[in-house]
Amino acid sequence: MNYQNVYINAINYELPPVVVSSQELEHRLAPLYEALHMPLGQLQALTGIRERRWWQPNTLLSQGAIAAGHKALTAADVPAEAIGAITYAGVCRELFEPATACRVADGLGIGGEALIYDTSNACLGVLNGILDMANRIELGQIRAGIVVSCESARELNEVTIRRMLKEQDMALFSRSVATLTGGSGAVAVLLTDGSFNSPQSHKLLGGVALAAPQHHHLCRWGVEETAQDQLRQFMNTDAVAVMNNGVQLGLDTWKKFLPTIGWSETDIDRVICHQVGSAHQTTILKTLDIDVRKDFTTFEFLGNIGTVSLPITAAIAAERGILKAGDRTALLGIGSGLNCMMLGVQW
Repeated sequence: MNYQNVYINAINYELPPVVVSSQELEHRLAPLYEALHMPLGQLQALTGIRERRWWQPNTLLSQGAIAAGHKALTAADVPAEAIGAITYAGVCRELFEPATACRVADGLGIGGEALIYDTSNACLGVLNGILDMANRIELGQIRAGIVVSCESARELNEVTIRRMLKEQDMALFSRSVATLTGGSGAVAVLLTDGSFNSPQSHKLLGGVALAAPQHHHLCRWGVEETAQDQLRQFMNTDAVAVMNNGVQLGLDTWKKFLPTIGWSETDIDRVICHQVGSAHQTTILKTLDIDVRKDFTTFEFLGNIGTVSLPITAAIAAERGILKAGDRTALLGIGSGLNCMMLGVQW
């Protein structure tokens, strides 16, 4: 995948107001820790995550996505009526039907002939959305497109904590650690063909995607029936297997990514990875032989926010002056399934 006429004109985000520390979650789980004879502090020690954010109860997903979308349209100086396509790419969606993108589009004033739809691919959803918009722009179908997403970890965490306290089982604790890393947030990524008078633009050069679908069972998030007409959310993750197989898939993708973009390892100025936790960061950087100084992380204070983790991290890196104009930047994403995508951006 190579592009000549695609630019990322804005990445904007909205963070929830409620800060939840790992210490706070563990205090709620104190009876479980006591029953399993475990000391407090395991969650932060295992993941490197000291806090994450949650939305207020009953906050609509579209609310966060609309807020981020308004910021992106304003930052890029692109009018809503110029948007030719909008996709909502979150794991969390408001309804089975209609597409959450419909409510977001209405809130942003996007309609008419615009394509409006949802995209779903675990934590790769936003990157898939970026790829979709890039293809439409490169083909000349649209001049501008926007990818939005909003993730919420509150509901799943509340259900998981109640279940952990009730069952007090070590196997369930192991399967649930990844769930407790979850954070919340919203993002909007606006792409154009470069024909707008946007104050900034970052050229999307291309990318590579590889999959290992034989590992689709390693991380599952859905609903299960607990009694007739009663459902609850669940997430089961084999964290070790996800990391080991994900890192191998990442290495395979990296080897294909570099020649596709025309870069060598030394050409890359910055990498922005999907934010999972400290163990994943250390392992993937070491495996790909990437200098840790080229990376930037947010998992320590935002946790794993699914589809919005990588783009929010890029936006914060740019805000802090860590990601600078002209930087050859590799966006490295991976999601359950397993799927991996790497995109090259001339920042």
